[in-house]
Amino acid sequence: ARELARSQACNETGFRPVTPKPGFFAGRQCRVPMPFPYEEFDLSAVRTYPLASRASKARIDDFARPVDRDVTFKDWFDSLPAILGAADLRRVVAAMQAARARDAGIIWGIGAHVIKTGVSPVLIDLMARGYVSALAMNGAGIIHDFEIALSGSTSEDVDAALGPGRFGMAEETGRLLNAIISDAAERKLGLGQAIGAYLVEHDVPHAGNSLMATAHRLHIPVTVHVAIGTDIIHMHPQASGAAIGEVSLRDFRYFTSCVARLGAGVYLNCGSAVVLPEVFLKAVALARNTGVALDELTTVNIDFVRMYRPQTNVVNRPVAGTKGTGITLVGHHEVLIPLIAAAVINR
Repeated sequence: ARELARSQACNETGFRPVTPKPGFFAGRQCRVPMPFPYEEFDLSAVRTYPLASRASKARIDDFARPVDRDVTFKDWFDSLPAILGAADLRRVVAAMQAARARDAGIIWGIGAHVIKTGVSPVLIDLMARGYVSALAMNGAGIIHDFEIALSGSTSEDVDAALGPGRFGMAEETGRLLNAIISDAAERKLGLGQAIGAYLVEHDVPHAGNSLMATAHRLHIPVTVHVAIGTDIIHMHPQASGAAIGEVSLRDFRYFTSCVARLGAGVYLNCGSAVVLPEVFLKAVALARNTGVALDELTTVNIDFVRMYRPQTNVVNRPVAGTKGTGITLVGHHEVLIPLIAAAVINR
């Protein structure tokens, strides 16, 4: 009888009655709501507005324009739509041109993939034109740049080499780079600084295609940021953890000094998903800790997929709460970097 009374009370208060079960209501409240009915929504009170009064995000003024066969690069670039990715591309180019004009600084952070996709000559040309104030690389980057300078080729077939135990065992790469690192530690040099000097002083056959050799000749700082155990040269018996750690830590401090000078400059992260975004964030934190505002930065991430750390530590966090801007460009390095270079030179 008590269970039936509770069921009736639920019905009186707007809830669906429940068939009592032995012990079901003992010590608990009945809170089973009534189901909604099948009922079409009444549209008679819907309000509209004139289309012309609406602010729209896509306008014909921003659409792409067809070009003629003999069009110049500038005309072609200007014909791109001023929408989404194309608009972001324009913003990156404008920021780089503005930074170059006021000598605010442009730092490129590149992963090894950028070198393997063949864009080093484009970056070397930008160095000569003043669009690279400093260059940061990860540990794999120096391996590919060094092999290009030494032999004109790089990037082994890992799948083919791993099974027979040959992966990472190129003799000159392991022996020479580890020797340079140990020597740099003794001479109190940075890693990028020491490798660039070695390539120039030894007049290696393809130094003209080396980022580090060119940077050394043009007095552009190159810093290298290493995670121990990630690079093939760490597999060689000549590798010294103490030397690697010392020179890479020195490069972190060199890099922080460069970041602190950016002012209203530009930082571009290209093809590094973890190491360089983390290093950049710490450099920004150190600079601000010592009173450097860095409140007008333009930060750019260029990669063929969006990754958490570049998006967070390059595009979002460093410019949050400032006048700065973070931009993401999604696409292949071998397309986007030459495109950006051509645009800053020709516009």
